[in-house]
Amino acid sequence: MDKIIKTDGIILDIDGTIWDSTEIVSKAWNRAAKEAGSLRTEPITADELKGQFGKPMDEIADNFFTTDTKKMRDSILELCCRYEHEELEADPCDVVFPGVYDTIKELSGSIRFYIVSNCQTGYIELVCEKTGLGSFITDYESFGNTGMGKAGNIKDLVRRNGLKHPVYIGDTEGDRKACEEAGVPFVYAAYGFGELSEDSAEAVIDSFDGIKDIFSFL
Repeated sequence: MDKIIKTDGIILDIDGTIWDSTEIVSKAWNRAAKEAGSLRTEPITADELKGQFGKPMDEIADNFFTTDTKKMRDSILELCCRYEHEELEADPCDVVFPGVYDTIKELSGSIRFYIVSNCQTGYIELVCEKTGLGSFITDYESFGNTGMGKAGNIKDLVRRNGLKHPVYIGDTEGDRKACEEAGVPFVYAAYGFGELSEDSAEAVIDSFDGIKDIFSFL
């Protein structure tokens, strides 16, 4: 795609854009479901998680644990979040997509990077720690911190950082819809979890370092 997008800030999704932690996270969710006594008997797989990541955490729990009561789902979700952190802390987390760290480090002198995710509180901080990206991320927001969906968090982050030409890089239809609602151009990370039409995005990247070819920094 030949189009060059002018931007003064790049906002990143995490799962399916920065890394793929689904194998690690599936262990945590299965552990939580078993310990809490969920009525779900089938194990949660990494592929199932790929189809759910990008949604708010409570919505994912509702989709996975449909036979459990709301009270039980809340209990399971609390354990899922706790065990996710434990599993990710203990694992080397060599699950970052190729080119992410080097590209962000290279471009950080020219453009500011941000993160907005539908994750729980503490997940973004853990991602920054495990990947080494913390020093390159100017600001971030999550569903866990605000209780708002991705569109609202994008709007708030854009406002408080005074961004005039932000862009968002994500990999799912939920990301695209949030960008449409927030009025922010969407760049589709085609190497991620979702399957979108290229026409639905402002630009498409087949690998993370592709951002070097589509942006002009203001």
